[in-house]
Amino acid sequence: MIARRYVVRGRVQGVGYRNFAQHAAELAGVKGWVMNRDDGSVEALAMGDPEQLGQFAGLLYKGPRWADVRHVEEVEAAPEACAGFRIRSVSSR
Repeated sequence: MIARRYVVRGRVQGVGYRNFAQHAAELAGVKGWVMNRDDGSVEALAMGDPEQLGQFAGLLYKGPRWADVRHVEEVEAAPEACAGFRIRSVSSR
């Protein structure tokens, strides 16, 4: 299992992006979390195999209907213990 951290920028808060990401994670079969950041971006950590992460990332680039995804930063990350995929509270990162 590998892990990736994503930071999604654009109009991604107030448009159902976190719920969309949670649904995308369920479709792709990845574990992890998603949260709004204070700077207006959305951050997600996903863990799975390369194919699952590729499917998840592709969905993050699309976003929900009302979102306007401008950029997705993707970096390798350390796996965390997660049961499923959940929405977290806002972060000040």
